[in-house]
Amino acid sequence: MSDPCIICVAITGSVPTKASNPAVPITITEQVESTHEAFEAGASIAHCHVRNDDETPTSDPDKFARLGEGLRKRCPGMIIQYSTGGRSGAGHERGGMLPLKPDMASLTVGSNNFPTRVYENSPDLVDWLAAEMLKYGVKPEIEAFDLSHVFQAVKMTEDGRLKGPLYVQFVMGVKNAMPVDRHVFDFYVKTLNRLAPDAQWCGAGIAQNQIVLNDWCIAAGGHVRTGLEDNVRLDRNTLAPSNSALVKRAVELCEKHERPVASWQQARDILQLPLAA
Repeated sequence: MSDPCIICVAITGSVPTKASNPAVPITITEQVESTHEAFEAGASIAHCHVRNDDETPTSDPDKFARLGEGLRKRCPGMIIQYSTGGRSGAGHERGGMLPLKPDMASLTVGSNNFPTRVYENSPDLVDWLAAEMLKYGVKPEIEAFDLSHVFQAVKMTEDGRLKGPLYVQFVMGVKNAMPVDRHVFDFYVKTLNRLAPDAQWCGAGIAQNQIVLNDWCIAAGGHVRTGLEDNVRLDRNTLAPSNSALVKRAVELCEKHERPVASWQQARDILQLPLAA
């Protein structure tokens, strides 16, 4: 039991609403309390989006600042990761919160299809976001929706646009993007280990595939992402009552595979993220 598993909780996202599940935290207060419950349950990373009062997504730096302040008070030591995803803004607006110097931020290094549109990440925008992360000392979490994104992230590390070691998340199950396929998953892991042996990795499965990816990742020695952003249900007939309930499912899988759940201290050590003074 010497291989701790980091659990990331994606608390809100840009898509789920109260209509899809009343437990989805929308306000800053709701987000802080939901994250605190997930932190107590075993999550050591909070992946964060922010919303307007009407539940639409935004990249408003002031909202991110308020959320970060609340999380640092209620979840001391937890790794705070902000989203630079494209549903919340366009262009440089997507990185407007990076001067706040969160521990981490998501970074997608290429484009791909989403359910109803193209998730556009132009080379110029990717390079700008990467440069901002270097400037402010923010560790990127590479969100890999395609195998080419793994190769691009490695290339960007080798040429200095990203600071290693990499932390890569394999995203599977988004409609019109990479499906949940065990052979592909295994090849992702094998390829990353070959190209970047010092990298850490995790997986995110969408909807009913969240628990599938949780199980695969924990069994294979990786880390996991869970939370209401990606999945609002425990099963077909049961809504998840909270983010913490989804975290507890991941904790149970860690017990099944005899892996300890990483504390926030262990997570920071694994990801080389010392706690800021």
